[in-house]
Amino acid sequence: MVDKVLSTEDDAIPVILVSKDTFSDWAQDAPKSTTAWLQANRFKPKPGKFVIVPAPDGAIDCVVAGIGTGTPGMWDVAQLATALPVGEYALHGVNGAPHQADLDNLALGWVLGGYNFDNYIKREHLPARLHLSKDFNEKRIRALAEATFLARDLINTPANILGPEGLAKAAAKLAGQFGATCDITVGDQLLKENYPAIHAVGRAATDQPRLIEITWGDPKHPTVALVGKGVCFDSGGLDIKPAAGMKYMKKDMGGAANVLGIAHAIMAMGVPIHLKVLIPAVENAIAGNAMRPLDIVDTRSGTTIEIGNTDAEGRVILADALTRAGECKPELVVDFATLTGAARVALGTELPAFFCDDDAFTTSVLDMGMQINDPLWRMPLWKGYRKMIDGKSADLTNSPEGGYGGAITAALFLQHFAPRDTTWAHIDLMAWNVSSKPGRPEGGEAMGMRAIYSAIEARYTLTHQKHF
Repeated sequence: MVDKVLSTEDDAIPVILVSKDTFSDWAQDAPKSTTAWLQANRFKPKPGKFVIVPAPDGAIDCVVAGIGTGTPGMWDVAQLATALPVGEYALHGVNGAPHQADLDNLALGWVLGGYNFDNYIKREHLPARLHLSKDFNEKRIRALAEATFLARDLINTPANILGPEGLAKAAAKLAGQFGATCDITVGDQLLKENYPAIHAVGRAATDQPRLIEITWGDPKHPTVALVGKGVCFDSGGLDIKPAAGMKYMKKDMGGAANVLGIAHAIMAMGVPIHLKVLIPAVENAIAGNAMRPLDIVDTRSGTTIEIGNTDAEGRVILADALTRAGECKPELVVDFATLTGAARVALGTELPAFFCDDDAFTTSVLDMGMQINDPLWRMPLWKGYRKMIDGKSADLTNSPEGGYGGAITAALFLQHFAPRDTTWAHIDLMAWNVSSKPGRPEGGEAMGMRAIYSAIEARYTLTHQKHF
């Protein structure tokens, strides 16, 4: 899909980027016919505003588009991919601004604005295509765009098409694309291989539970493990969700989609790490053999879990996956999960909650996120709440009574299974745009993905250039 938005044509229509600070200087040297046309159209040099300037023959001479002052926002021109007439366009900075990294950022926003999930509907979708000259970091723009499109496509695909088996096939396809290995443990084999928690959550579904494990890169390089919650549909189990709460539960594998997106970018860019991707893939279904409230579930680590609520299943499957991640002796572990409604109550739908036990890595991720318009917000691993997840008849409970601090207690639960003496981070995300904005259509979304990728890239690539 990225190729539908990127152009290889050199003869592209210039898109001249102007801000409130640069507009006057540019206008002094611009053709008077152009400035007169802008004035007639009441153009304001602000993000989201643009004017198509015609040539004498009726063709498009150029497009003048507004951007923000200072560092332009990634989404300042994202609407152009769908708002401009079909054709080939090229971004042009004005008066030395924006800088190269800013232009790369704007270009990525344009490409992401051209996304459309039309796999199962017939409709014309012809985005305005963007030509990237040699001045752009096309390889990185393409890698991040493809990663984002992959995550969005996976989340948007309904559960009757993308269940645990479908998610495993998507992971295997990605692994094959980059020469990685993909091992999949299915059904009762999970019990034989000691993944009892994954099996307990997913055993009631006709589409059998799975553990997906991708391995890529030189084993001599530092090992980085990415763990993604892969609940392909969440009914809530026997503690069934109401209809309104269940409607969008195809997105409950958004964590898995995000880590697969990061993996795509890492492999496409050749980041020098030994990569492990671990995805417990299940459907939380209802049947006679479904997990019940107050059941006690074994885990790979030996810790027992008392099921306080069958709708808090994500942390249960992640327990086994995080334990497996620790066995790989990683230097860094990052997990993504659409885990708690409490995170959305605290931070809303657009700002993922970020938990981490390493201040230096936290600073890198949060700073990166602000630079590249992919923000996260740090939440505390408050040790005073740790006793809330103690079980009455087992070591831990997956659903503390009272409901207070739900995002924090869920993170503390996962921390129990994360490897010791290893940097670990947990992202609790929505993975869904509740409404359309430039570059971010309603539906599945990669959130925190570019920030985590950029932090990993900066940490492990010695020749890392200025990121965007």
